[in-house]
Amino acid sequence: MSAPPAEGLVEQWESEQACLRQQVVEEDTEDWQRSPDFSGLERVGGVDLSFIKGDDVNACAQLVVLSYPDLEVLYEDSQMVTLTAPYIAGFLAFRETPFLLDALKRLEGNKPELLPQVVFVDGNGLFHYREFGLACHLGVLSGLPCVGVAKNLLQVQGVYKGEEHQSQIAALQKGGDSFPLTAASGKVLGKALRSSDKSSKPVYVSVGHKISVDTAVRLTHSCCRYRVPEPIRQADCRSREYLRIHFPAADSRVKQ
Repeated sequence: MSAPPAEGLVEQWESEQACLRQQVVEEDTEDWQRSPDFSGLERVGGVDLSFIKGDDVNACAQLVVLSYPDLEVLYEDSQMVTLTAPYIAGFLAFRETPFLLDALKRLEGNKPELLPQVVFVDGNGLFHYREFGLACHLGVLSGLPCVGVAKNLLQVQGVYKGEEHQSQIAALQKGGDSFPLTAASGKVLGKALRSSDKSSKPVYVSVGHKISVDTAVRLTHSCCRYRVPEPIRQADCRSREYLRIHFPAADSRVKQ
């Protein structure tokens, strides 16, 4: 049976996104989220995929679990995977989510006591064309609180990287400062966060699932030793290292 044409696939995926979008919870659901110092939070997860340079099909799917607040690695899972779904802008989750879910299921089966209480995703959540990015997709299907953290601004729903945006970035004086990413409709889809005193370039934080945007921003800042929150940074570093060891002839890269 031949694969459906791209147009038909897009319609199918849009329908699935719209259905799953209804299940996203955009508010705090856990007791630790309401605590000023996140008391009760002990494990934070991070996920990422790294690709071999020049290869858009074979990748290392990575899950790490860190202690909180010390941010020491408790668990890591590196798995080579073959992506079968095509890359279509706005539908990255359909390529990557199955493998990230598999990693969480392996952890739940092998060491359930290390299952993360929240997962950081290298990508967007509500800050997306249809308010359903990778962090939302993984959150709804896993049932875990998820936070999307993107390194680059996705220009959607009236949010543009123009002069106003640049002036707002310049006004971020210290780590923890943020400003809202407001859609043309008036809805706040996420926030630009200066995550570290040492980095003036912000990250873009949005709700994935079972967390409010303000808590997501506060938690992201608390997990940053550098610009990128430590769970995502560790997932990125370890997946790249896995590829360097197992595929020494090829430099790896992380594909957004």
